[in-house]
Amino acid sequence: MTGPATQIPIAQPKIDCHVHVFDPVNFPYAEDTFYRPSGHELATTDALEHVMASHGVQHAMIVGPNSGYNLDNRCLLDALKRGAGKFKGAAVVRNDIGRGELQDLQAQGVIGVTLNAALLGTDFFLDAAPLLQHLRDLGLWAAVQVQHDQLVAMQPMLVDSGVQLVFDHLGRPDPQAGVGQPGFAALLQLAGTGRAAVKLSSLVKTSTQPFPHRDAWPYVQALLEAYTPQALVWGSDWPFLRAPARIDYGPLLDLFGQLVPDAAARQAILWDTPKRLFGF
Repeated sequence: MTGPATQIPIAQPKIDCHVHVFDPVNFPYAEDTFYRPSGHELATTDALEHVMASHGVQHAMIVGPNSGYNLDNRCLLDALKRGAGKFKGAAVVRNDIGRGELQDLQAQGVIGVTLNAALLGTDFFLDAAPLLQHLRDLGLWAAVQVQHDQLVAMQPMLVDSGVQLVFDHLGRPDPQAGVGQPGFAALLQLAGTGRAAVKLSSLVKTSTQPFPHRDAWPYVQALLEAYTPQALVWGSDWPFLRAPARIDYGPLLDLFGQLVPDAAARQAILWDTPKRLFGF
């Protein structure tokens, strides 16, 4: 965890499990959007494919954002269609969405639904048990973004649902509260269910320090020990919305190489595990 950065060869197979697309020219932003990405944050499907090609990334999971589009999944679905199997998607949906609507999304390449408690709060999902049941029955994922200790409140519902769970951005623990903080402890505990996975992504969201965000490294190490590479995946969080400082794709890959020095573990996290879990 403290050795020199390991360059990830371009030829090594890679899947990026957390990216977004923003194309307000062809898909105008929703009126009720929480944030309107602009400038360098704009991220069309063509731009995403160029970034992936430059770094040898064969597949990506496009996560529907509350920013820009909220419940409007047209930009996401267009990217999935154009990708012709290159992409999978996680959609933003109403808590009361019907099973048929979910099946329609699933047929278009959506493999999960986002539950963004970090933005919306845990109370927003108090009525989400029927949604989770639909996801479980259809074999879809609940793509959960929590921060700090929010998972403590959500854990009983998530566990009881039986749904497959994938957590964004290390679970976004408080960078100053340590690996024993209740929310992160709950995340580590969920590894024992055998149906949870975590994205090693966006360390900047779990850090008070500049790149390479060394204060986030203990959380990565704890996840490696609890989940093992068989339940961990990597994501860039491109195009880096509201980043506090410049972020570049290549250094993120090199940082991953530093955090995971074992070649077999890197192969699992970058390719084998996401391919198996998400059906790429």
